[in-house]
Amino acid sequence: MRNARKRGQVSFRWKDYKHEQRPKTMTLTADEFIRRFLLHALPPGFRRIRYYGLFSHAHRRDAVMHCRKLLLVPVSDLLPRPSIDYREWYEALTGESLRRCPKCGEGAMLIIDKLARGQSYVPATLDSS
Repeated sequence: MRNARKRGQVSFRWKDYKHEQRPKTMTLTADEFIRRFLLHALPPGFRRIRYYGLFSHAHRRDAVMHCRKLLLVPVSDLLPRPSIDYREWYEALTGESLRRCPKCGEGAMLIIDKLARGQSYVPATLDSS
């Protein structure tokens, strides 16, 4: 921010993305500048919905399904249902199976174990004695 010529005003530079990202200068009254600035600040205890809460990536599917149940909104046939495995949907849409070996295309891939989030894989050791 620069010092404004007139008392009680704030001048600042910003990029105008509509016009080739040219830097421009805008002068506002101090009250209007503070009002606009505070539009971007959240009260204590609040989180941005983009990263947390209902639409956080980790729980999005379950949360949306729960909201649909509460709102009595039927699930569309166009949307994948959580009860159906994503591999089945992929195969229905593309005709290619994710269960086939990607290298030879013949062998079937089997789930041996599922790791919890943050859990590392420790291979079993063979006793050669």
